[in-house]
Amino acid sequence: METALEHILTSSYKEEMISFMDSHPECFNEAIELAISNKQPYSWRSAWLLWSCVEENDKRIKEHINNIINSLANKKDGHQRELLKILLQMELNEEQEGLIFNVCMSVWEKINKKPSVRFAAFMFILKIAKKHPELRNEIIFFTQDQYLDSLSPGIKNSISLMIKEFTP
Repeated sequence: METALEHILTSSYKEEMISFMDSHPECFNEAIELAISNKQPYSWRSAWLLWSCVEENDKRIKEHINNIINSLANKKDGHQRELLKILLQMELNEEQEGLIFNVCMSVWEKINKKPSVRFAAFMFILKIAKKHPELRNEIIFFTQDQYLDSLSPGIKNSISLMIKEFTP
């Protein structure tokens, strides 16, 4: 039997989904559990919705950060992207940063992955590298043409701009 949240995720437009989440805060944990799971078509949609419902460093997400990070590896590209977008809004501890950095580097190195998920991974890589300048040379290495050639011109341009800000 489909839950109320599952029904909303497959039968409503985003604005209605956000309104549902606002008026049913008791469904937030269910949304997180769906987002972490592989219960399609709900899981990707739940992650997509959560990104629109969470605030920067949202307390409701904090206790789930490790589970979200651990779930990333077995997700499809779009689902990974949405989970990364949620995590990008969160402050992570050093251990979590190490875990997500490794996941994001793995995503970035796979040039056959969708550019949007690679871009989200790269944004995370830079976020962490700004806090840890010793990663600077590694980041510059991973922006060579072989990693950028499969990206769209818009994403390449965005990455070039972000790298210019990152390098002295």
